[in-house]
Amino acid sequence: MTEPLRLGIAGLGTVGVGLVRIIRRQAALLEARTGRRITISAISARTRDKDRGVPLSDYAWEDDPVALARRDDVDIFVELMGGADGPAKAATEAALKSGKDVVTANKAMLAVNGQALAELAEAQGRVIRFEAAVAGGIPVIKALTEGLAGNEIKRVMGVMNGTCNYILTRMQSAGLPYDVVFEEANQLGYLEADPELDVGGIDAGHKLSLLASIAFGTRVAFSDMELEGIGRITIEDIKQAADMGYRIKLLGVSRMTGRGLEQRMSPCLVPASSALGQLEGGTNMVVLEGDAVGQIVLRGAGAGEGPTASAVIADICDIARGFRLPVFGRPASSLTDATAAVSATPAAFYLRMALQDKPGALAKVATVLGEAGISINRMRQYDHDETLAPVLIVTHRCVRADLDRAITAMMKTGVVEGDPVALRIEEV
Repeated sequence: MTEPLRLGIAGLGTVGVGLVRIIRRQAALLEARTGRRITISAISARTRDKDRGVPLSDYAWEDDPVALARRDDVDIFVELMGGADGPAKAATEAALKSGKDVVTANKAMLAVNGQALAELAEAQGRVIRFEAAVAGGIPVIKALTEGLAGNEIKRVMGVMNGTCNYILTRMQSAGLPYDVVFEEANQLGYLEADPELDVGGIDAGHKLSLLASIAFGTRVAFSDMELEGIGRITIEDIKQAADMGYRIKLLGVSRMTGRGLEQRMSPCLVPASSALGQLEGGTNMVVLEGDAVGQIVLRGAGAGEGPTASAVIADICDIARGFRLPVFGRPASSLTDATAAVSATPAAFYLRMALQDKPGALAKVATVLGEAGISINRMRQYDHDETLAPVLIVTHRCVRADLDRAITAMMKTGVVEGDPVALRIEEV
């Protein structure tokens, strides 16, 4: 008779509790699909006596997650604590060194320490599975490593933070300013304890860096990510984008270019009629483009108890079936150090600024753009008052580095008030 597969679960927050519920509720189904009974041996969390709404008395308790990771009655260490370093990393390393496989939902740990952990896992003959770390319940890791294994990936793109998508779509639908919707999201419990992880693009950037590693065979390079959050997006930007047939999304894009690996997470304009443009609320979407398959669009819940726990149990089931892959889809030793390609791909840009209301102001801006080799596609003024003239410019395709130099030069003309806002118009 096949021995049961025994789990040690560290972290009993939303996802951990969801995982326990699935294992208790679907025990027979999981055994039928994997050929092994999946059981929980022991658990660990910061607080032992908290009522989590699910029976836990059947499982041994460890106050220290490292001790849990080393238990002899644990085959898979399930890390659901979070954090790039600290207890999560220490316990993961202890599990691997103790001959255990690891399943985790921790994108920050892998984005920062993924290469070292992958090398350790493979040296120990173990696996780390992390489907739940990227886009919640969407099986994008499995799509890249298995379903699209025969493709050269051309581009990875997507909306990977549901909180930001909620804020931007709520601003659009209700006509509310950013600060009001931010507070609304906070009251609803959508924001991380450190909101900058969400609205600053860091959480989504972690996810994109993991997908880029798998897609392009490179070492995880989160530190090379171009990051820009949504905090500067105004209701005027939302309205102006809509008038032109666009929606604003916090969009992650990664591709391999002739100058190296491009990775950016930033607010972009996308066509309102596109799948990304129509994405509402807290939903995530990942777009994968391969040379053979073309474009694949994956859409679903990017967070929450059920969707994320579903992804965790899927990884556990693969291990139960004996299916094993290198952490990032190919041996860690074969992953390359990619050169960072900063703003490598030309695009049109949306540029909003406030000019002093005096003769020649607009001409100075146009001259600066022309000297930078940037041509204007369209331009308009709106909501003019006695002192400032808000101006919207849409450029023809240019490189972001050239636009940044032009913006720096604009600020020296003496006619621009405040910092201009530049948003890429992405072809999707």
